[in-house]
Amino acid sequence: MWKDMEECQNKLSLVGTETLTDSNAQLSLLIMQVKCLTAELSQWQKETPEMIPLNEEVLVTLGKEEFQKLRHDLELALSTIQSKNEKLKEDLERLFNELKTKMRDIKEYKEKLLVTLGEFLEDHFPLPDRNVKKKKKNIQESTAQLITLHEMLEILLNRLFDVPHDPYVKISDSFWPPYIELLLRNGIALRHPEDPTRIRLEAFHQ
Repeated sequence: MWKDMEECQNKLSLVGTETLTDSNAQLSLLIMQVKCLTAELSQWQKETPEMIPLNEEVLVTLGKEEFQKLRHDLELALSTIQSKNEKLKEDLERLFNELKTKMRDIKEYKEKLLVTLGEFLEDHFPLPDRNVKKKKKNIQESTAQLITLHEMLEILLNRLFDVPHDPYVKISDSFWPPYIELLLRNGIALRHPEDPTRIRLEAFHQ
């Protein structure tokens, strides 16, 4: 389950970047095609055909047949440019819709994984029983509201991807110590090398 989450997060973090992994080569190709088509469309729109001034002297020089041929060639060139622009617009719209569909599928898959993970953690790692604390003597009970292991992981995960240059989170009273040790012991979280009161999620996606 954790491995599936890593793979899903990798896809989300790589969308829109210039370098993607081989497993997402198709999405990379689509992005490159969008960039190429956008540049090509912009270039076509900037070009202005040079029009020949059809005054009386030009008409006399060209003659009727030459004029008809020139007109036909200009109309053909205009039709070609318009068709090219329409095709580029259609290609851009199609590729854009494909990207939106892929993004939606990835997000739906991520949400499904998070729900599954949440259910698993709630079943196997519920909130600690506060009565256990009350039985211990000479220990000041914290007034902070303890959070679930699922909520702890969400905090660490959001910090990791929202602030990648500083992914460490300050350990608060709402973090149940046994859950912190569980994450550290299994290599899911790491302590700050200089500040033991801060932890971060292991960067499995790197």
